[in-house]
Amino acid sequence: MADNIARVLADVTAADPARPLLTWYDDASGERTELSGATLTNWVAKTANMLVDEIGAGPGESAGVLLPPHWQTAAVLLGCWSAGLTVTEGPAPVEVLFAAADRIAEAQAWPSGERYALALAPFALPLREVPAGFADYVLAVRAHGDHFTPYPRGGPQDAQLLGRAAARATQLGIAHGDRVLLDAATHPDPVDWLLAPLTAGATIVLCGNLDPARVAARVATEKVTRDLAS
Repeated sequence: MADNIARVLADVTAADPARPLLTWYDDASGERTELSGATLTNWVAKTANMLVDEIGAGPGESAGVLLPPHWQTAAVLLGCWSAGLTVTEGPAPVEVLFAAADRIAEAQAWPSGERYALALAPFALPLREVPAGFADYVLAVRAHGDHFTPYPRGGPQDAQLLGRAAARATQLGIAHGDRVLLDAATHPDPVDWLLAPLTAGATIVLCGNLDPARVAARVATEKVTRDLAS
């Protein structure tokens, strides 16, 4: 097993950086966003660089992530872990807080330093109106570098999370090389929808607002080998 979460992402990407690693569907909006390993790694690096260079955050500090399963959530979480931050379950004081636009009221219960809001809109469009006290994550992150060197020992959460992810991969029947279809509503824990597939060396098809009538066609179209959405 890799010794940190950033290494897990690097390992699963290394064999073919151009292959689809995370494909996101929103059946309510009709959105389909496909990220290769290289593209996801780019977003993760930008997020980690933003945390380190813009905020001065690093190992020993914490982040709050009030975001649903989504490809941008994957970039935020992996960016936090790459920078050595602990993702906190709260509400609790944190160095930085990321919140979906529809959870801004909930975010007020979190004492935090920097705050970023996410529209989670198709094509990574920015917010139409940025809430007071927040910066727009999409606009802020794009200004940062495409490469980040993670801390070699990983963050304080890595061992626990990787252990849980490996166990969940086994429980869910996810094997190396699988393409896994997941319903965001039934697998909201990022250990399930993100880390378990990555730890197993699998790729992800993550579906929000899943229309059950589309599952069979999606399994065929995406060449799914492990269907956890039916």
